[in-house]
Amino acid sequence: MDDWSDRGLHPFLRFHLYYLWQRAQRKEFDFGKIGNNEVGVVNGLAYTYAGGDTLKIEVNYYPGSGNLVLTGSLGDVMKESAQIALSYVRSNFIDFGISYDKLSKNDIHIHVPSGAVPKDGPSAGIAITTALISALSNLKIENTIAMTGEITLRGNILPIGGLKEKSIGALRAGIKTIYIPAGNKKDLEEIPDEIKKDLKYVFVDNYKDLFKKIIRK
Repeated sequence: MDDWSDRGLHPFLRFHLYYLWQRAQRKEFDFGKIGNNEVGVVNGLAYTYAGGDTLKIEVNYYPGSGNLVLTGSLGDVMKESAQIALSYVRSNFIDFGISYDKLSKNDIHIHVPSGAVPKDGPSAGIAITTALISALSNLKIENTIAMTGEITLRGNILPIGGLKEKSIGALRAGIKTIYIPAGNKKDLEEIPDEIKKDLKYVFVDNYKDLFKKIIRK
């Protein structure tokens, strides 16, 4: 391996990249990569034991009675985030151009791949919300977009942790734009310039503002 100290990188980034390279050589984990634009698929961001990574959120629906199915080894907090996201979409279905029949006469399945890996935390809230709207309105979300933020029943977007690590994971996966809570703006100071120069950060504090920005794209 080349000497990472000669690359002119920020010390944190140099150490992190070398650490991840070592673990990748041992094949301890696989990094997420963005795929094609798909209906019902959105890039979330996660902070794992190996650092930051993308977190695919997949949503599908089929005839049923409005039940919610959750898979992917989700913890209690993440399950609650999914329930909050669905309640928010149901209560604002007109604003998102969704037929209420789709919500009431179908079962909705939310899945987060890599099912053997436990996942938890509230920060996937806005990604789950977006994946729901994407599936129910047949709207494709650009695959170079990722998002992280907790959502409330009123659509407010709350700050999250691990933004620096999530940014590194996003850049590594090919993400170009990250939607983050406005409350995390101060955390950009901790992110190395080598990362920030290749990522566009968009600050949002309410989900409807986020939705309008995505639609414009």
